[in-house]
Amino acid sequence: MGTAADVAWIARGTTLDRTITSGIPSVFVAYATVVVPDEVADRVAQDRALLALLRAHTADQPWWLGFLDTGAEDVVFPDVAMVTLYAGWRYVLVAAGPEQAATLKDPSSWRGGLPDVIFPADRSWLVSTLWDDDWRCVGGPAPLINALLDEHSLQTRAVALGEDATPAGHTSF
Repeated sequence: MGTAADVAWIARGTTLDRTITSGIPSVFVAYATVVVPDEVADRVAQDRALLALLRAHTADQPWWLGFLDTGAEDVVFPDVAMVTLYAGWRYVLVAAGPEQAATLKDPSSWRGGLPDVIFPADRSWLVSTLWDDDWRCVGGPAPLINALLDEHSLQTRAVALGEDATPAGHTSF
């Protein structure tokens, strides 16, 4: 299970605003948002495509998976210590891998079946889905972000630091 020390780099580097740094610290070369589809089948397909791209751009290593305690959905591993991120939100953080990232959360969730926070042990990229958002924020190396932008099954938009990260047609609270 993860501790506050494992996510301190995220907590120190994020802001409370509508920019990409609300979910991703400004430590990466490139950033994007990926909209979570409305339909369950589309969400499942997107989750698979996103995980495949993350795997292809990651050396073999453990991943950290964070599951937000919203109070509305079941928390994965509810009896373990939690870490706090963003606006004081509590997460269960577990060391696992891409296989577990695809299976530990209910894919019918309106937020998708992937963990709310995902990053490899080397911190080379970060995917974060904030509490009320129906999109994921991603930061990482340019080849990963370019691959996300090129993947036709993902509704991805490149985002610059300082720019409102809210995808067109969506609302940020």
